[in-house]
Amino acid sequence: MATSKHLIAPSILSADFVNLERDIQMINSSKADWLHVDVMDGLFVPNITIGFPVIKRIKKISAKPLDVHLMIVQPERYIDAFKEAGADNLSVHIEASVHLHRTIHAIKDAGMKAGVVLNPHTSVNLLEDIIADVDIVCIMSVNPGYGGQKFIEHTFNKVLQLKKLIEITNSSALIEVDGGVDISNAAKLFDHGANILVAGNYVFSSKDPVETIAGLKSL
Repeated sequence: MATSKHLIAPSILSADFVNLERDIQMINSSKADWLHVDVMDGLFVPNITIGFPVIKRIKKISAKPLDVHLMIVQPERYIDAFKEAGADNLSVHIEASVHLHRTIHAIKDAGMKAGVVLNPHTSVNLLEDIIADVDIVCIMSVNPGYGGQKFIEHTFNKVLQLKKLIEITNSSALIEVDGGVDISNAAKLFDHGANILVAGNYVFSSKDPVETIAGLKSL
């Protein structure tokens, strides 16, 4: 799964949910690579977002693969349901999955790319025994639960640490960064080894989201 490409995954968490189809069609017409979908349950994080019926409708409209990020407790309960809803990638938090190895392989067995997400306080070293099995590692650069938060500067060091771990273990995992991504930090994140940037508020609050995505993609 290794690639030299820089991937951009706009997050619909910052979209206009009254005009969600319009915003998804905008993403379809852009240079975005994936569509990032945040699922929150009000338990693992304080916010609640969307579930299976909405994701199924998004899948029918989206021309981009769905990169689904589960911020929920016991994510292993819903692996097959998210596959049926249309997820192409399914990422779970290391903090929420007691049997992570089993969960990762269940995701892959269901036919999706499997990702692990780390909260800002969670050490990259905890991935040592699983890094060879995962397709994506997502580093949270804000505390999960809400869009529009300020980027945590320590993220740059974590990306470097993760890149080194991937190289040492000969893993093919891609590095994703999620939270507070904009033009002020995107190039540095790519330079440090990130492969995928999730951008929500920066894209959807811009005057020209398609051009904003193109700007990130060109870095």
